[in-house]
Amino acid sequence: MSIYISDEEKLKHPYYKLMELRGDALETELTSWSRLELIEWLSWNDRNGVYKDEESLREFGNTVSKEEAIEIITRQITEA
Repeated sequence: MSIYISDEEKLKHPYYKLMELRGDALETELTSWSRLELIEWLSWNDRNGVYKDEESLREFGNTVSKEEAIEIITRQITEA
């Protein structure tokens, strides 16, 4: 089942709004988010990824740091 989200609705949602940012604006926004907010975005954007602490500890033996999360998000947005 596919759920369609209009462009207007996307612009109101912070996760979609983030995807429209680039450069300094993206970096500034990401650094204002908490580590947990960044991990939630990563989990939302990449459902097959391993980002949440419990999953990451089990799979890799460590957790995603805030800096790593920012790097991953920046890459996912700019390379999309």
